[in-house]
Amino acid sequence: MATCSRCSLTLAFSLAFSIFGLRPAVSEDHLSDLQTNAIDRNYSEAAHWGWQSKNYTLWGTHSNRLIPVYTYGTKDAGAGIDLRDYIEDKSCYRDAARLEQIYGYLPGHTVSPTADYMDQTDIFRIQQAALNAGRKYIFLVVFDGMDWQTTRAASIYNLHRVPYDEGRGMGTHFQEYMAGGTSQFGFMCTAPHNDGTNVDVDTQTVTNPGGKVRGGYDPDRGGPNPWTPGADPQYLVSEPKQATDRHAYTDSSSSATSMTAGIKTYNNAITLDWQGKPVRTIAHIAQARGLKAGIVTSVPISHATPASAYAHNVHRNDYQDITRDMLGLRSISHPDQPLAGLDVVIGGGYGEVHAKSSGQGKNFVPGNAYLTDEDLATVDEKNGGRYVVAQRTTGQRGGDVLARAASQAADGGLRLLGFYGIGAAKGHLPFQTANGDFKPVPGRTKKAEHYTAADIAENPTVAEMTSAALTVLQKSHKGFWLLVEPGDVDWANHDDNLDNSIGAVNSGDAAVKVITDWVETHSNWQESLVIVTADHGHYLFLDRPEMLAEQARAAR
Repeated sequence: MATCSRCSLTLAFSLAFSIFGLRPAVSEDHLSDLQTNAIDRNYSEAAHWGWQSKNYTLWGTHSNRLIPVYTYGTKDAGAGIDLRDYIEDKSCYRDAARLEQIYGYLPGHTVSPTADYMDQTDIFRIQQAALNAGRKYIFLVVFDGMDWQTTRAASIYNLHRVPYDEGRGMGTHFQEYMAGGTSQFGFMCTAPHNDGTNVDVDTQTVTNPGGKVRGGYDPDRGGPNPWTPGADPQYLVSEPKQATDRHAYTDSSSSATSMTAGIKTYNNAITLDWQGKPVRTIAHIAQARGLKAGIVTSVPISHATPASAYAHNVHRNDYQDITRDMLGLRSISHPDQPLAGLDVVIGGGYGEVHAKSSGQGKNFVPGNAYLTDEDLATVDEKNGGRYVVAQRTTGQRGGDVLARAASQAADGGLRLLGFYGIGAAKGHLPFQTANGDFKPVPGRTKKAEHYTAADIAENPTVAEMTSAALTVLQKSHKGFWLLVEPGDVDWANHDDNLDNSIGAVNSGDAAVKVITDWVETHSNWQESLVIVTADHGHYLFLDRPEMLAEQARAAR
């Protein structure tokens, strides 16, 4: 019976290759073998997550690591746009007064006279300066959960060698692309205002402003840059919990709020300050000046990063209300006067259905966890709404369906909503693995996702989503702001899955190339700005990085 099931699956994929033009995966996948063996043994000579080298899956969540920042269109671009206004001798972490202004308090063990790094809130300041200087096209690409170590793993696999030990590196498009000499590289601190803030979703109130653990960064314990370890391996993950001098590490909502609104806030906040007051994001500012604004994500549309580009909510898990803010509908945060709504919203969440939800408050509507049937019908242009809606459609390529909808929206002066994903996989797009196929192996959960041929074919890639967004947004004569989130890097690293992680970096890198190609074709680096970064790190260590190169070489 098992043989019959495998034959049926093989036949299904063969049909998909014929109907949808997919290519079969390579037959040998040695990185997959490395990951599988590491999970089976909970040990790998190549890598591990956490502070114990012999425990492959010790740590499965975020860290306080310094995060790389790649910019394009910034070098010599003027005050506030050039990255040199925020790094090295201009670092806010050398100045106690500036730090106190950013955090609202002076974090302990955080001022450093030799700090070279910027703060995450400076990402907002660069965008704001660019907007004030008349830049027409602003792109923020957030690889959720991608730290320097994750990028290096992908680079080694891609180049079949260990090409660098520090700095910007090479091996992906975003590392190697120089944007006509205007690209720069730096790194930033991602610490939040605090962790441990409690909220009431139904009343949209913060019940203990200030939380339990404050943010900050100690370079002696954490390391002066992303590639140099600090003196205390447990410090970056805030362990042990009973320590009195630890600093909180961020979640995706706090960090995204920092990058889009320029403030420090509590973990789980969606574009609110640490006391629970709504703040304006760069997307709101851009729209108020006549530009359009959009988001693209490989994970559900109202997850933390895209949500924090636009919505207001005391907690990141109030998904349906967050989606309402993003689509310009009345929500629990804006019951009388809704937000204007984003011009483009493309992402996952399709098929994720729940009868109840503990995190979405009393107004949760059973059904899709992210977008209710009523809200979907309301925004659809077929019913008088403002959005051309593209959804996963049986038997049709997702990229084609989305492209047609984008063309319709662009030609008709309408907005675009793309809603895709796999319900059995919590609504995200299929995970691309390191060798480019979609056959994940287990991570720390001991489980691997399995996709049908339809799951792969009927969903667009994040690169195709980005292209569709540009089709609509480029119709704006005044310009636009666009967030693109390759969110599956974070899911892979939470699962301690090196194979998925490298694949996620590469699939997101393809979206970055869509953006830079668009700038070269439709604009230039004097009127466009691109920032590629991450919201936070995880805790991957490469013990024998050459093993990734050996695996890649063997798979050729």
